[in-house]
Amino acid sequence: MPSRELLVGIRYLSLAAPVQHYHHHHHRHYMAHTVVLKSSCTPPGSPQLQSPQIRRRTRTSCRKLFSPTIASRVTEHQRWRSLGISPTELNLALTVVTGQTFRWRSTGDSQYTGVVGSHLISLRQSAEEISFLVHSRDEDARAEDELRDYLNLGTSLEELYAEFTLADVRFAAVAPYLTGARLLRQNPVECVFQFICSSNNHISRISGMVEFLARQGPFLGTVEGIDFHAFPSLEQLANLTESQLRDAGFGYRAKFIVGTAEALLGKEGGGEDWLLSLRKLPLEDVVKNLCTLPGVGPKVAACIALFSVDQNHAIPVDTHVWQIAVRYLVPELADRSLTLKVHQEVQDAFVKRFGKYAGWAHTVLFIAELSSLQSLLPQHLRSPKQHNGKTKRKAKDLSSEDAVSETEKVESKRKVKGLLVEEVTVGSERNSLLKRKVKALFS
Repeated sequence: MPSRELLVGIRYLSLAAPVQHYHHHHHRHYMAHTVVLKSSCTPPGSPQLQSPQIRRRTRTSCRKLFSPTIASRVTEHQRWRSLGISPTELNLALTVVTGQTFRWRSTGDSQYTGVVGSHLISLRQSAEEISFLVHSRDEDARAEDELRDYLNLGTSLEELYAEFTLADVRFAAVAPYLTGARLLRQNPVECVFQFICSSNNHISRISGMVEFLARQGPFLGTVEGIDFHAFPSLEQLANLTESQLRDAGFGYRAKFIVGTAEALLGKEGGGEDWLLSLRKLPLEDVVKNLCTLPGVGPKVAACIALFSVDQNHAIPVDTHVWQIAVRYLVPELADRSLTLKVHQEVQDAFVKRFGKYAGWAHTVLFIAELSSLQSLLPQHLRSPKQHNGKTKRKAKDLSSEDAVSETEKVESKRKVKGLLVEEVTVGSERNSLLKRKVKALFS
């Protein structure tokens, strides 16, 4: 004998058996089924059990389902567009984070975000194509044109790789594993200050310094928790003081940043126009003009010329590039120091081997030496570790950007000397005290 009403309910939506059709064929009404035993089986005095109500989705819950965050992500997904180039023309990992610039950040799988002019842009790489997204609701029609110019897409990388492969055995060996390493065409002002920061420095610290400078410019937005700013104007950079920069960890480069901002502001017609005008000059004149700026020596000048002033055959020569040249191009330079004359000989050797786009070939060979990318190459092509004293000896300093000023050197020496004298004095006093105590014990 049952003690309470026995309710056996099976509620389900019959998606396969519509009960009624509305005028439009895609609208259907579905029945919720409930099975209840007769009330005659219920003992007297038992409460009646109500069939549970079927919850219907309200407009409020629909709005929650399509919240602004989700809706914005859907809209953002739809705004990704293809650049119409293959990965052989552009490999993001070999282009935007290998030392040409220090302003791009990884914001996803095969995705990098950076600033081009006043545009906050993300680039994404797949096996078939490169796509881009401009992070702006009021998308500027010029953004894609500026991006294409920045990426130097007017030059066919596949054609250059074919030419370089025929010209050089080392390039031919590493090229299949390093396809898509493209040279950027950056804004010269931004490039100048990035490479003043780069002198005698490593990538993570350079990126931090460049980010400090960038924060002086207009805020553009946040992507994956990372804030991005347009690079500041020369007027904004000139507001920074040497002490502010030193406190931020710039060291001796602080006075070069301040000095270069002032020097460019003093150029007739404006500093940016002056730098852009260098694109029309021969490489020798470009380097000479750039070296008039505080903190810019031959190597930094060559970087600026190559990455922003259309000098496609410029070769930034440091000890790493010199070793590449000795190993693969001019082994006869192995017993010589890296003087200005040898610097020019390395430049000439690259141009003789690779032609007017020698700087592009140099970039690929340089990437092939980076320790962080050795895993891309088979074992027999990886850069040999240097243990030879000749190849590891220090090169002579060629440029002001690689050295602390003489006054700072003298000051540092004085501080060290003072510390040594203080230590000796303290040590002598301690010895005298110890001798007096020992003498007292035996007296």
